[in-house]
Parts: sequence; C-alpha cells; structure tokens
Amino acid sequence: MALVLVGLIWRHSGMSKRVNVGLIGAGRIGRLHGRHLAHRVDVANLAAIADINLESAQELAGELGVGIALDDPRRIMDDESIEAVAICSSTDTHAEMIEAAALAGKHVFCEKPIDRDLARIDQVLKAVDSAGVKLQVGFNRRFDASFSQARELVAQGRIGVPQILRITSRDPQPPPIAYIRVSGGIFMDMTIHDFDMARFLIGAEAEDIFATGGVMIDPEIGQAGDIDTAVTILRFENGVIGTIDNSRRAAYGYDQRVEVFGSEGVILVSNKKPDEVAVSDGHGTHAALPLFFFVERYVDAYLAEMKAFVEAVQHDTVPLVTGRDGREAVVMAYAARLSYRENRPVLLREVDPSR
Repeated sequence: MALVLVGLIWRHSGMSKRVNVGLIGAGRIGRLHGRHLAHRVDVANLAAIADINLESAQELAGELGVGIALDDPRRIMDDESIEAVAICSSTDTHAEMIEAAALAGKHVFCEKPIDRDLARIDQVLKAVDSAGVKLQVGFNRRFDASFSQARELVAQGRIGVPQILRITSRDPQPPPIAYIRVSGGIFMDMTIHDFDMARFLIGAEAEDIFATGGVMIDPEIGQAGDIDTAVTILRFENGVIGTIDNSRRAAYGYDQRVEVFGSEGVILVSNKKPDEVAVSDGHGTHAALPLFFFVERYVDAYLAEMKAFVEAVQHDTVPLVTGRDGREAVVMAYAARLSYRENRPVLLREVDPSR
C-alpha cells in the first residue's frame, strides 16, 4: 500500500524516477559525459564506470563519487539495475558495445561513429531494433543553442526557400599522427559532424557529393594516408547546394560557422567567443579569439544531448539523433572519400544501393 501511495504521489508531482546509467570509457569525452551525468543531468544517476584501464575508471569514479569502477564493461551489461549506457570508448569497440547493451535490454547513447563499416552498422541497428531499445548517436552539435535555432528558423520558412548552405569547420590544431592513422580519415573523423549538421539544417538528404583536398599543414598527415584540408560540395534532393570547408589547423582557434541562404534572407551563426568585448585604438579593432576547441565550444551542447537521451529513456520517446542518422553520416563520409580519390561527384546510392 505504501509503495502504491509513493507511486501515486510521484506521478501526481509530475516527476519521473532517475535513470541509472553506466558509463563505458573514462577518457576525455567519457569524463565530460560522466561529469554531466553525475552532477548536471538531474534525471540521471551515474551508477558505474568501466574502462579497460581500471585506474582511469577508479580515478573518475573517485572524482564523481561513483561507488562502482570496473575494467570490464560486461559487468555493467550484467547489472540489471542499470537501464542505460553511455558508450565513450574507442571507435573500434562501439559496435560490439552497442550489441551487448541491446542484448542486455539497455538503452544506448554512443559517441560517433557507430562503426566505419556500413554492413557492420546495419548489423548493429538490426540488433537494436530487435531488442526494442533506444539508440542515440553523439552528434552533439545539433544541441548547440545557435545551430538549433538556425534549424528552427529554416523550418519556419523565415528565409523562404533554402538555396545555399555554407559550413566552416576548422580545428585549432591537428590531432596526433598516431590518431590520424586510425581515425578513418578526415571525412570520417572530422567532416562527419558537418555532414550531420548539413542534413539537420536543411532537413533533406544529400543526393551527391564532390570532395577535394590536400596536405597543406603537415606532411606527416599525408604520409599517414590522409589529408588535412578539404572542401566538400553537396547537392541535396530538394535542390539546395552546400559547401563544407575543413582544416586541421586554424591559427586563431576553433572555427565553427554556418550560413543558410534562402529566397527571402540569410541565417548566420558566428563563432562563439569567451566575451563580446572589442577594443578599438590606433592600431585597429581587437577582440577575443574563438573558444579554443570542441570541449569549450560545445560544453552546453554535450550537456543538452545527454539530457535529451535520458529524457527519451524516461518518457519512452524517440531519441533526437537516431541510429539511422548515425548511419547516414557514415554513408556521406564514404561518398566524400570516394569522390576525393576518384576526383568526381559521387551519388550516395553508389555507396548505399538501398537508398
């Protein structure tokens, strides 16, 4: 009787129970998500942390006040009290971890990409569908307040019919060469976020892609089999033409800008800076540089995406970034890579005949 009464009071108050989440991976992005789950997502309870490096898991667990630190993620899968997992481990483990979580009946948040192989992604999505669990892919930029507002304005018709999309995405410095060698290349590692943002902003699928680029920053990147500078042209099914320009090194900081031009106007999203103070003197006008890198630039977006995931679990709704979204960005990355190698436009159906 007491338990029934508590349940009635809980529902009457409009509250929902907190979702127990297990974190897999205690590296840089895992630490960011862990801090949010432990202290900033009110509807979540960070119940356990697993990392193949037990010391890393223990260190983060100690910092966040989490009582369970493990070196084997399977123990999180076996814990029936844990309802969802946040997979922040290395890319080569994502598919395996998602399948294990689905088999255990746990909802999944997973950093991008699901996998670098489309057939493997399809296996994973089938496992998720069969298990009836939710899967949200970590394309955090959709949850940035400015980009989200830009999407709403496009959808509302504020600039009429969209015609041209421009995305600028440049890192302040290249990743280590050891990372470049296993990254899958610039289109799979870096531009993949911009591919998802392009789909998000325009609300349509790309039909074909042409990509060009070169090694203009570090010859070692070329020796590792990659490029560090790229421009990609996208033609969407609704006629919109998009361009994405990427660089592994911008001397002035993390450059993240968007422009959507339409028949009745234009939407601009500029770089985010630590302040908006400008000083003008006899030598010119001086202002702060953009925030240095993705953790600083998108910290609020990372928080918003994790809140959205936990709330989707709570309320049994479809995640805002689905497994299909994750797959589509990989298809686009494959098309861009093929286009660069063969110096020609590539129809997405060449990469994905199921389209």
